[in-house]
Amino acid sequence: MNARLLFQALRTLLMGMPMLLTSPAWTQPVSYSLIAHRGGVTGGKYTENGLPALEEAAKEGYAMIETDLRVTADGVLIANHDADFRRFYGVEKKVTETRWQDIKKLKSSLDGNSPLLLEDILSYCHTHKLGIMLDNKIAGLDTILFNKVIGLLDRYDLRSTALMIGTDESTAFFTGKIRLSCSRTQLEENMKKPGYRAADYFFFERPARLTQEDVTWARSNGIMLVAAINKFHYNQSGDMLTDAAADCRRMLTSGVSWFQIDSDFRHFFER
Repeated sequence: MNARLLFQALRTLLMGMPMLLTSPAWTQPVSYSLIAHRGGVTGGKYTENGLPALEEAAKEGYAMIETDLRVTADGVLIANHDADFRRFYGVEKKVTETRWQDIKKLKSSLDGNSPLLLEDILSYCHTHKLGIMLDNKIAGLDTILFNKVIGLLDRYDLRSTALMIGTDESTAFFTGKIRLSCSRTQLEENMKKPGYRAADYFFFERPARLTQEDVTWARSNGIMLVAAINKFHYNQSGDMLTDAAADCRRMLTSGVSWFQIDSDFRHFFER
């Protein structure tokens, strides 16, 4: 076959392939790091914020684990996404109404996991060299509890790289102690305040609200940018996977290097 015929044959073959192939990452070889949303690799197979999910995230090379911070009726810090235990443990009671001695006896219908203490997760992350992102779901300003959080992060040598999705009530307490999530508007407001440091914050946003100009702005101001690719962002989507894949591709092409993702979207980052 001569060169012209070979070119035509290859062109015909490529034209018939899906644009995405197996991953959007092939379009631009960028360096990126992944944060496992809801406590590790879940995908309907493992309990959120559970030990099996953590173990899978470590095996798959995630850089960080995002976990949900809640407090029990007796003041114990645990990891649980929902306000109650219904979804995985079949118990309607709220976390804040249940004592730890009862919580630790629960077994997930999915994989037999029992709820974990925050300290369990931080210990695992320290041992397996994983970073931590905390989604603070504790209502109000409980400085005693929040100081416990800081103390645990220090105990497991995680605070210098830790991220936190905060609450309005806790922002003043945690500012300067841990890197806090912000929108661009919030960051621009913070820049006007005395003592502002880029290292105290990170720009956290979903792709639908992120532009190339935002990415360039964050880089020029030395601000860490994390794009959130989570399933609940696509509740109104007619084709969640296609839309999420397009967002991953656009963010990679824009130069975003940190992603908090649901594990369902992990394959969009495989090279």
